[in-house]
Amino acid sequence: MADHGVAVAVPVAGLQPRTSMTADPATLGRVVTQELSRRWSSEPGLLGAMCRHALTPAGKLMRPILLLESALAVGGDYSQVMPAAIGAECGHVASLVHDDIIDNDDLRRGRPSVQRQFGVGNAIIAGDALIFDLFAGLAECRHTGVPDSRITQALEIVARCGTDLCRGQSMEEELSRTPSFDLRPYLLMIRLKTAALFIGACASGAVLAGGDTHHVEALATYAERIGTAFQIKDDLLAYTGCTHTMGKSETSDARNGRVTLPIILAHQSGTATLRATIERTLFGPEDPAVRRAALAEILDRAGALDACAEMARDHIRQARAALEVLPASASRDRLSSFGDPVIARDR
Repeated sequence: MADHGVAVAVPVAGLQPRTSMTADPATLGRVVTQELSRRWSSEPGLLGAMCRHALTPAGKLMRPILLLESALAVGGDYSQVMPAAIGAECGHVASLVHDDIIDNDDLRRGRPSVQRQFGVGNAIIAGDALIFDLFAGLAECRHTGVPDSRITQALEIVARCGTDLCRGQSMEEELSRTPSFDLRPYLLMIRLKTAALFIGACASGAVLAGGDTHHVEALATYAERIGTAFQIKDDLLAYTGCTHTMGKSETSDARNGRVTLPIILAHQSGTATLRATIERTLFGPEDPAVRRAALAEILDRAGALDACAEMARDHIRQARAALEVLPASASRDRLSSFGDPVIARDR
């Protein structure tokens, strides 16, 4: 596990341990959505309004579903780890709230971001509250039958992964301040910034469910590959997606001059003339929409978009290979197929 770095809340209500050890994806998604919708429902005033705005309507719910499936894959009961799954989504949403502040993005999930709706200062507070709610969710697993020793171990994993996320965010800022077209630091940055919460979800879910060390490490490796593929796809969508479908600004990367994976690949493989054109376009004074369109054409002609897509597929293949040590189960099969929507998504 070492290699993976790895608020006043309303307790998850009505969840009693079930005798069934399996659950279909629709059931898991429905329960998570229901619990998220009431997580902050009894919190009055501005804080409750902001947290509800951030959490609902729910997004893709990848991290809570991964946590639940990881628990099931090692023989656990999903209802026992459900509070931690809800907490995982709270932690993820907190990172989005803070990301929107950093990037000055006004749109999230097709509606005003928290900082746009409530102001930057209030958005910082909302993000902080949701981070604390992540840990509250872990603690609530005591009430569903998870031993304290497992909760403590899961807490350590999640805290380390959260610190890695902050390292990655800080590293992204450093790379933006002094633009670098070096692939190695960029891949490290996205592993820290994006894959960390995937690792935290899968590894903590397995630990809370009593998984052995070998299986926990396998799921952490799986999560790292899935998380990296997820970010690579995000890098692609910045130049192939649209605001209406993604629910967030399509010009954010161009507006902020972010050197992302397709830019790096095109820059490294291009001629001196092409490299100069990329730099001039990415950092130029033109309108972000104009620069984004020009970059998309450059990246397509250079084959960088196709190269990124293949890198994402390769990480998905590695993720599936990591699962082979787990016992055969429906949950392992669902985790294996999880990579398909990660790289096929359009938002």
